[in-house]
Amino acid sequence: MSGPSAYSAWIGRSETAVDHATPGPIARLAALLDYAAPPWRAGEVPPLAHWFNFVPAAPQSEIDHDGHPRRGGFLPPITLPRRMWAGSRLHFHNAIAIGARLERRSQIIDVISKDGVSGELVFVKLRHEILTADTLAIVEEQDVVYRAAPTKPDASAPPPASDRAGARPSEFTRTVRPDSVQLFRYSALTFNGHRIHYDRDYAREEGYPGLVVHGPFVATLLMDHFRRHKPEALVKKFDIRLQLPLFDTESFELCLAQTAIGVDLWAARRGQVTASAKIEYV
Repeated sequence: MSGPSAYSAWIGRSETAVDHATPGPIARLAALLDYAAPPWRAGEVPPLAHWFNFVPAAPQSEIDHDGHPRRGGFLPPITLPRRMWAGSRLHFHNAIAIGARLERRSQIIDVISKDGVSGELVFVKLRHEILTADTLAIVEEQDVVYRAAPTKPDASAPPPASDRAGARPSEFTRTVRPDSVQLFRYSALTFNGHRIHYDRDYAREEGYPGLVVHGPFVATLLMDHFRRHKPEALVKKFDIRLQLPLFDTESFELCLAQTAIGVDLWAARRGQVTASAKIEYV
């Protein structure tokens, strides 16, 4: 196993990127979520749609066999074959106007290596600050995990008893049946070339039963589920943690329960919680 010091030189590393909040991706998100017209506050970027900015744009010659850009650059050159977004903690400080110039300041906060049930894991924690007109709009702490390819599909692992969906009642539930076109359209919105989301043969070679639903898309669906429940609410905080993968081979449920300070949200498949989220709002 690589020790914690193997990538310590990358801790504190930073980069700055510039983009613009253009209206096209926002309109296409509304279409993907099956709205005839964008349902959000007019002239503003809805929560989580900043993920359509600062997308990776590596030249085609620098794309690896899995569809991701080759290792290196800003992130440490971790050699474990599987890398995935594991969750985020977001604070929404100020609205982003459509058309605004955006600046993202990113920093690697930590890199941790450890042994897990499936083998070696490396966790990279990032902090992004997104500003518009020198005003802080969003702070996001993001977790990226690198791991070895498992000998069995991830979906076969039973969840802990506390992660059984039936352990807590949902006050507002909606069923989603993902399909290959929907996943392709989300990949296009985020310029995500990872083949597990659109190349069924590749996904099966990786041990998955079908195409993998993007983690950020699950987060976006949960945020939309909240919006349908509280259309006038202003989201201030959003935390999400992924627990199990979802596939286009079967439907899953979006669930919501009110709390004292906001709502709990979760995605569930066959009674298993696959993603958990919390929202604080005003």
